[in-house]
Parts: sequence; structure tokens; C-alpha cells
Amino acid sequence: MAMSNKARKEDTLIKAFGITVLTILILVGIAGAAPFAYVTSLGIDTGTVFVIDTAADNLTAVVPVEGWPAGVAVNPAGTKVYVATPGFSNNVSVIDTETNIVSATVDVGGNYPWGVAINPIGSKVYVTDRYSVVSNDSNNISVIDTSTNTLNAPIKVGLSTYNVAFSPDGKKIYAANSRNNTTSVIDLATNKVTATVPVGDHPTDVAVSPDGNKVYVTNTGSNDVSVIDAVTNTVIATVPVEDGPGDIAVTPDGTKVYVADWQSDNISVIDAATNTVTATVAVGKQPMGIAVTPDGTKVYVANAESGNISVIDTATNTVITTVNAGKYTINYPTKVAIGPLKDSNMTAQSTGTNSNATEDIGVEETNLSSSEEINDIELNNSNDNNSESDNDSSSHENKSSKISSTPGFGLLGSLTCLYGGWKLRKK
Repeated sequence: MAMSNKARKEDTLIKAFGITVLTILILVGIAGAAPFAYVTSLGIDTGTVFVIDTAADNLTAVVPVEGWPAGVAVNPAGTKVYVATPGFSNNVSVIDTETNIVSATVDVGGNYPWGVAINPIGSKVYVTDRYSVVSNDSNNISVIDTSTNTLNAPIKVGLSTYNVAFSPDGKKIYAANSRNNTTSVIDLATNKVTATVPVGDHPTDVAVSPDGNKVYVTNTGSNDVSVIDAVTNTVIATVPVEDGPGDIAVTPDGTKVYVADWQSDNISVIDAATNTVTATVAVGKQPMGIAVTPDGTKVYVANAESGNISVIDTATNTVITTVNAGKYTINYPTKVAIGPLKDSNMTAQSTGTNSNATEDIGVEETNLSSSEEINDIELNNSNDNNSESDNDSSSHENKSSKISSTPGFGLLGSLTCLYGGWKLRKK
């Protein structure tokens, strides 16, 4: 039977409505996806990890850990954060990102666990030992099995390994050895050093290009960056930078390399195609940790002496904001790691926090004076306005809020029902 003009128009309207709904939901989903930055800090009575929503550049949670937290890494799934806590322990703290609570600690031994890296499939965590015993060349990289939080056999490398980085395929790691001015290339199939590459003085950090062809090593003592060809394991370029290059990060497209020059209070921006510095960005005092967002649009810099986080726009290489920590001082931030794209609204609500602006958190800067205070932190509005019963009820509602807080969930339900009802009515 031929369809009437009226029926055709109704069918066209229904299809158009369905396409509109799908478009809206896609846009809502994109808007809701925001990675979190995890910043390690000395704290006061205990070490602290500050959790920052990169969509709003606001503090959303404060996680107490032991020791002086240093190296930090987020697993590929975005569910766990691993933090090296030297100074008072030889442990690595494991933070559950859904609850922002330390769910486990792993004793990795050694003398000063520092750098942390996770393999691309998230099955193992590699932790460097910053200090080693010179007399017996005892330096190791500890290996944690993430399924059991137990140690596998360690990897023996050069003296005082600061940091390590993975090749994109997960087959090799590169280790910056500060005392003997080398970078070790380690085959992860055998856990053996297959090459040792001489670099500059006091190599500190290492990063690998997204295509795996280049390895960048910062040399704090010689104020330059060694560029290693990953095929030949030879230095193909040496790039002079500002004083005191430390941490380093490569953009996801591999076109730019950002170097934190902690003695000059600047960030050097290297053009990866020409191996030259094309810009320097003034940030806070003593920039140490540095990380690029997964979309490559922003760089987060932990300024140790200033006690804040600078955010750089990679398109303009200018500082566009300083992270709003509200009434909390990020005391001596050291490292920063950024997780994968994730629903920021869901995590913020599931932890009983609010990622809205300054008004909600408060801008009065006070140090976290004790571990007890950190445990009692509630960042949504003022604590003076919340009763104990309110806090208890909000903590019990964490699980249920995960679903309702998903961006677009309410909209999805409403539009689906409306669309379904309309279609049934037309039938």
C-alpha cells in the first residue's frame, strides 16, 4: 500500500527527531569527558595527592598518603593511581580513582622510590630507586604486578635511576641513570639491559615520542635534552634549554616537547621536527612536574616553590590559568600525572565534592595542618553549613549518585521515552 503524504511527513519528522537526539547525546558525552590531574605534594603531617578536574581547573579531592609523595602514574583504564612515597617509607600507594581513597600499599624496598611508570596494558608498574649503594651497584627497578599488588623480580640497571618511560608498544623501557650519565634500554621480554646510551650530565627524566622513534632525556647538569634514535640507540641531537631541565612531556601528536626548567622558572618548548626551542613560557617558581592532557590542548606544571599549578595552552604557549585550590595550599607540588578521558561529573559527585568554581570551594588559603583534617575534608560548600548527618548521608549516597550524575543520563531517559511514545502514538 502506498504511504500517504501525511504518513511520509510524520515518518520524516520521527527520523529527524531521532538524529537530533543522537547528536545531542554525542555532544553531551563529549562535553562530560574530562581527564583528572593528580599532583603529589609534601603536605604537612602527611603526604598529599591533589585531584584536579581539568575541565574546570579546580581542586575536587585531597587524598592523604604516607611519606613524601613523588612519582605518580595513572593506569590506562583510569581506575588506579600509583604514587611513590619515599622519605618515611619505601612504599607505593595505590589510589582508587572512584573513591579517591588509598586501597593498598606495596613495599618496593630500595632506598628511595621515585619514578613510576605503568605499561600500556596496565598489568605492571615499574618503580625506580633514586638512591643506591655505590659500593655494590645495588640499584634496581621494582616491578609490581597490578592484579595482586605483589612484586615480580626486579630489573638491575645503572646507579641512581631517576625515571623510566615505556615505548608505545610496551616492549621496552628507557631508564635515566643520573650518576653515570647514561640511559638504559631494557627489553621487557627478558628484563635485561640491551643497550646503554651515553647522554648529558645528570640525566633526570625521559619521555618517548608517540610513534616510538625518538627518546628524549633531560640532562640537569648540562642544561640540555638528548634526543635518542630508538632504532640505533644513539644520540642524534642535543637541544640546549634553560637552566635545570627536569621533567619532560611530549604532546600526543609528537610535534612538541615541553621541558620544566626548574632553576630558571620557565618551560622550554621544543619543536620535535627541528629539535630547536621555539618558545619559553614563564610559570611559577621551581617548576618540577609536567604533563600534557590526552587531547594535547593543555600542559599542567607543578610549581614547587610557588605551591601552585600553571596551565599552559599548547596552541599559544601561554599560561591561561592557575589551578583554583580554594582554601587549600598545594604545599611543594612535585609531580603531576593526567589520566585518560573520563566523566569528571561522575567522579566529583561520587566523592562528595563539587567541581564548580571558586564560590563552592572557597579561596581562603590554609595549609592542611594534620592528617586528621585531610581525612575529614568535604569540598562542597563550607563545612560550617553542613551537619554531621548531612555528611553521613552524602557518603552513603555515593554509589547511587554515580548513575544519576552521568552527563546526559537524565536527558537520555527523557528523550528516549519521548521518542518511543511518539513513535508508538503514530503507529
